[in-house]
Amino acid sequence: MIAEIKKKAEERMKSAIDSLRHEFSTIRTGRASLALLDDVKVDYYGTPSPLSQVATLSLPDARTISIAPWESKMLSVIEKAIQKSDVGINPVNDGKVLRLIVPPLTEERRKELVKKAKKMAEDSKVIIRNIRRDSNEALKKAEKEKKITEDDLTRSEQEVQKMTDDFIHRLDEALAHKEKEIMEV
Repeated sequence: MIAEIKKKAEERMKSAIDSLRHEFSTIRTGRASLALLDDVKVDYYGTPSPLSQVATLSLPDARTISIAPWESKMLSVIEKAIQKSDVGINPVNDGKVLRLIVPPLTEERRKELVKKAKKMAEDSKVIIRNIRRDSNEALKKAEKEKKITEDDLTRSEQEVQKMTDDFIHRLDEALAHKEKEIMEV
C-alpha cells in the first residue's frame, strides 16, 4: 500500500520533470537546435506528419538548421509549415534545401526567455507539490482506514517529502542549466 503510493508519486514527479525538459527544449536560445522543430507538422499527402519524417534535419553549424526534404515537391509545403509555426524564423529556400538561420538574441530577449523558463519551472514545482499533497492525503486515508499505522504514516510522509525535495532540486538544476544556455553569448 505505502510502496504503491510512493511509486505512483515518483512516476508522476518524473513525468513532471520530463515535461519541463521538453518545454525547455522549445525555448529558443542563440544556438540552433533541432528541438525547435519538434512541434512542426507538415501536410504529407493529407496526413499531418512530424518534419523529421519527411526530411533530413541537420546542424551544419551552431546557428544554422538545414532541412533537406526527401521529395523535392515537399520543399514549399515544409517552408509554409515552418512559417505558420511559432518557431519565429523564416526559412531560406535555395531550391533544394531549406535553411533556418538562428539570429543571435538581444540581451533584452535573453532576459525575457529566462523569465519564461523560470515561470515554467515554478509551474512544475507547483505540480510536484500537488503530487506530494495527493500522496500525503492517500497515506492519511490509509491510516484512517487502519491499513497502515500512525508510525508508518509519519515515516512515509517524511519519505514523500524527501522525494519531493529531491525532485525540486533536479528541477532547479534543469532551470540553472537552461538559464546558462540562454544567457550564453
